[in-house]
Parts: sequence; C-alpha cells; structure tokens
Amino acid sequence: MRRRAKAPAAPLPQRDGVDPVRVRLPEDPGVGWATVREHLVDRYGAAVGVERVEAMVREGRFVGVDGPVDGDEPYTVGRYLWFHRDFPAETPVPFPIGVVYRDERIVVADKPHFLATMPRGRHVTQTVLARLRRELGLPHLQPAHRLDRLTAGLVLCVVRPEDRGAYQTLFRDRLVRKEYEAVAPYDPGVALPVTVRSRIEKERGVMAAREVPGEPNSESRIELLRHEGGLGWYRLLPVTGRTHQLRVHMNGLGLPLLHDPVYPVVREDGPEDFGRPLQLLARTLEFTDPFTGEARGFGSRARLSGPG
Repeated sequence: MRRRAKAPAAPLPQRDGVDPVRVRLPEDPGVGWATVREHLVDRYGAAVGVERVEAMVREGRFVGVDGPVDGDEPYTVGRYLWFHRDFPAETPVPFPIGVVYRDERIVVADKPHFLATMPRGRHVTQTVLARLRRELGLPHLQPAHRLDRLTAGLVLCVVRPEDRGAYQTLFRDRLVRKEYEAVAPYDPGVALPVTVRSRIEKERGVMAAREVPGEPNSESRIELLRHEGGLGWYRLLPVTGRTHQLRVHMNGLGLPLLHDPVYPVVREDGPEDFGRPLQLLARTLEFTDPFTGEARGFGSRARLSGPG
C-alpha cells in the first residue's frame, strides 16, 4: 500500500497561539465537486452556514501552498488547504498558569481550574496550549496528555514536535505515577483506603460518564488524608485514565467532590462561578525521562480552597 506523502508546512502563521486548520481534499465519492468552492460548501456549510463559507472563500481565508485559493479553481484530489476558524467568544479564565519546570524538551505547567488543556469546542484561546505558546514564545509546544478542564494541577508539555511521541508513550503505557488531591464529604461508614475497579462508559455528547456492568476498564486507589467539619481531604491514585474517572469513582462511593457540577447531578449550563472551583488537584507527576533515563518528579504549587 502506497503511503500518503507528508503534508507540507502550513503557509499561515498561528493566531493567538492556535494553529490553522489543515484540510486535505478527499477522493470524490461520486458527489462530483467541480470546484474547490463546491467542496468547501459541502464540507462546512451545515456547521457554519453556506453564506459564511462563501464569504470566507471571497475573503481569501482558505489558503494553499501558493497563496489564497480562488473558489472557482478546479477540485483536485489530495490538495492541502489551510484556514483559521472564527474563534468563539470566550470568558477569560482569570488565573495564571504556573510553570513548575522548563528545559529544552519539556515544560511542566501548573494549570488553574476552568482552563482547558487543548482547544476544543467553545474553548480555544483560553487553553493551556494557546496561552503558554503565547506567554512562553514556544509555537510548537504540545501537551503530552490531557487534564480535565475543571481540574487544576500538573500538565506535562513537550517543546519539540519530534519529542512528543516518546512522552505520550509514557502515559499510554501507564509509566507515569499520578497523584491527585481532592476535597469531598467525610463518611466514617466508607472504609478507606480502598481500590475501586469498575467499567466506565461515556457517550459522545453526554456530559456525565457512568459505571456499568462488565469487565473493569478503570482502577483508582482512594485514601483519606484527614477530615474536619464533615469534609475529608483525600489522596487519589489513578492506575488508568478514563474520562472523569476519579470523579465517577468518588461519586460511586457516595463521596462526590466538592463543587462538582456533574456528579451526582448535572447542573444547568451557565456562567462560570470562578469562586467555587471543583476540589480536585493533580498534585504529583513522576516518571523516568525517555531521553535521559533520569527519574523525574514534580509537584503542584497550588492548594485546594476547600468549601469556598
């Protein structure tokens, strides 16, 4: 099987720390696109409106390796185009991103609550990726893993694209020790420490994940650090990394995390309450560096605020 040729470098610069979208014109499945415009309208018209796509073509927003694309150019299979999407209106997250460590290969960021790791949906420029690229002047910076938007704490980022795979493999192969801290109700009837194993499933478009019968695909160890005034401070040690895993497991024990807007009940969508962050913190990352063989260990400088 013939391998696809490597895509050329983007002719558009980043905008606000965000890369342009790359489009490869696919094989024509019998639709019969005569021009580039016809394909772009077919591809994006339902999402943003035909008039918006037409306007972007007229404005030269779609760019090939030789410059802006004329919509009447003949459709060519395999051609690459780039464009910057319209960014959604975003409420700035009013907290800084800490930098715990930085060298020529990695940046260990201390992410605040409410800040997404990567651009997705309505969170684009207000993300760790976009903000650190701008603030540190590192245009190729990429996270090696994701941390949930509402969770604070450590995110390992990679400075050079050619190094990213090696660090991602550490997370894929569960070679990174991760320790979290959480605040939740204290219940003396819940025997701790405990290791929770369950099957977690999350449907696309549904906010909450759920535990279902079947072969376990998630594992977390839950330990009580201390308790005071009806609340407990917990150490959470995930073995696997399912979506919302720690929040699901704590809720399953009857100990939903303080200020969790999803578990046990999904709250109505509305403005962010920056004064009531989810009480979950990615406290520690430990791993063996894949390039130097050095044992690495990093700790968050953040602190959970408790009841708030």
